[in-house]
Amino acid sequence: MLQYKRTYHFFKCTGKIVYNGNSYFLINSSKTKAMKKIFLITALLSSLLMTSSCEKAQQLIAATGLSNDEVIQGLKAALTVGSDTSVTTLSKMDGYFKDEMVKILLPEEAQPVYAVLSSIPGGSILLDNAILSINRAAEDAAPEAKTIFVDAITGITIADGFEILKGGDTAATVYLNGKTYQPLTQVFQPKIDASLAKPLIFNTSASESYTKLLNAYNTASLGGILYPEIKTNSLSEHVTKKALDGLFIKVATEEKKIRQDPMHQVSDILKKVFGS
Repeated sequence: MLQYKRTYHFFKCTGKIVYNGNSYFLINSSKTKAMKKIFLITALLSSLLMTSSCEKAQQLIAATGLSNDEVIQGLKAALTVGSDTSVTTLSKMDGYFKDEMVKILLPEEAQPVYAVLSSIPGGSILLDNAILSINRAAEDAAPEAKTIFVDAITGITIADGFEILKGGDTAATVYLNGKTYQPLTQVFQPKIDASLAKPLIFNTSASESYTKLLNAYNTASLGGILYPEIKTNSLSEHVTKKALDGLFIKVATEEKKIRQDPMHQVSDILKKVFGS
C-alpha cells in the first residue's frame, strides 16, 4: 500500500486566527477594532442569509461588542447629526446660493434664456435677481425638512439598521432618501410656494423676478418670431426638487464625515458604533 507523507508548512506571523465555520482567517493584530467590526458584521449578514438560526446570529452580534439597541441608537444618532447639520447649513444665507454643489439655477423651460441673454434688455440683471431669489426661497424653506427627517429616523427597524451599518459611506442617506423624499416633497412645496412669494430681494419675490425674466425673454422674441416663447412655468416644482436634492447631497457629505473622521463622531454612541 502506498503511503502518503503529509507535510505541514509553518509561516511566521502575528495576529489572531479566527474560524467562521468554513475557513480560517488571520487578522493582523495591528488592524483596528473597526476592521474587526466590519468582518463580524459581514459574517452576521452571511449567517442570516444561510440560516434561520436566531441564536447563531445573536452570537455573532455579541462578538462585535455592540448590542442590537446600540446599533440602532448609533445609526439614529448619525442620521440625526447629519440631517441637523445639513438643514442648519442650507438654511443660512447663501447656504444654497454660494455652494456650487447645490446652487439652484433656472428650470428646464427657461434654459433658452442663457443663449439669447445679450438680446434681452437688462437680461443679465433680471437673470441674476431671479437666481438669487430662487436660492433665497430654498434657504427659507430648508428648516421644514427637520421634522420629517426626525419621523423617518424614529422609524428605523432592526433590519434597516444592519443594512445601513454594513453599507457604503452613504447608506444611511440612501435610506433617508427612500423613506422621506415623497413626504418631504409634500411638506416642502407649500413652504417653497410661500417662500417664492416673499419679497426677499429688493422688495421683490422670486416668483416676480422669474416672471419678469420670462416676460422680457418673450418680448425680445417678437412674439415668437425670433425664437419660441416660453409658455410654461414650473418654478415651484423645480425649486422644490432641487432644494431636496441639495439637502440629500449635504446629508451624504455629513454621513461620510461621521463614518470616516473621529472628529465628527460627536457622541459616545457614535464613537462606539463607528469609531476605532
